[in-house]
Amino acid sequence: MLRIAVPNKGSLSEPATAMLAEAGYRERRGRELVLPDPANDVEFFFLRPRDIAVYVGSGTVDVGITGRDLLLDSGVDAVEHRALGFARSTFRFAGPPGEVTSLEQVAGRRVATSYDVLVGNYLAEHGIDATVVHLDGAVESAVQLGIADVVADVVETGSTLRAAGLEAFGEPILQSEAVLIHPAGREASNGLTVLDRRLQGVLVARQYVLMDYDVPVEHVEAAVAITPGLESPTVSPLHNGEWVAVRSMVRRDATNRVMDELYDVGARAILVTSIHACRI
Repeated sequence: MLRIAVPNKGSLSEPATAMLAEAGYRERRGRELVLPDPANDVEFFFLRPRDIAVYVGSGTVDVGITGRDLLLDSGVDAVEHRALGFARSTFRFAGPPGEVTSLEQVAGRRVATSYDVLVGNYLAEHGIDATVVHLDGAVESAVQLGIADVVADVVETGSTLRAAGLEAFGEPILQSEAVLIHPAGREASNGLTVLDRRLQGVLVARQYVLMDYDVPVEHVEAAVAITPGLESPTVSPLHNGEWVAVRSMVRRDATNRVMDELYDVGARAILVTSIHACRI
């Protein structure tokens, strides 16, 4: 039975649970900490997001869903298997405006962060000698309170930093998002292969729609050039021999543009259907 660690709270929890439900697994209904799913031969363990990489790295659970930033900050022997496309964030340095404007100027200063392993490794990789001050939260207040010169934290809109009199500088330390992880050096089990295939199916289903349309035979080549699909579109003759029906997968974010282009080449009865699940 595959043992899967899932975030029990925070920004990772709800979308992780939703993705697993879309992938056909049993859905958590209450506050269960352990949720068996014998029909799919898996067992879910709902844990603190920051602890998940530790459990996976030790082999206590087989796989887990956590943030890339939390994985890299854990320092454990676990690796990213697949990016999951949600809970995206940017990790950056920030300081008083105009006082520190580049990574090189961080040298010799104090850096406050909740991700001291991640930040320490990043500084070492870039040859920057600085003091990392670990805080569990409210990192943006560290400069004003005098315990640090700059901070390193997750930046979304930047409004929290600006309210604390700080601004981001330099290149992002990390682009993070939710990831599926497993212990390093361990061959993928059949359970992980099935889980990964299902999650990939959810990602594709979210990114694509199914588009059906009718088009005159003389314009079919122009139409299928607009909707090439993943391998090739399905083209079926209609009772009226002058028209064919076409079915193809189209990227969701391009739906209306593609419909306009199809209409311009003579396609009609253009229909769009959401994809619930798929296997690629």
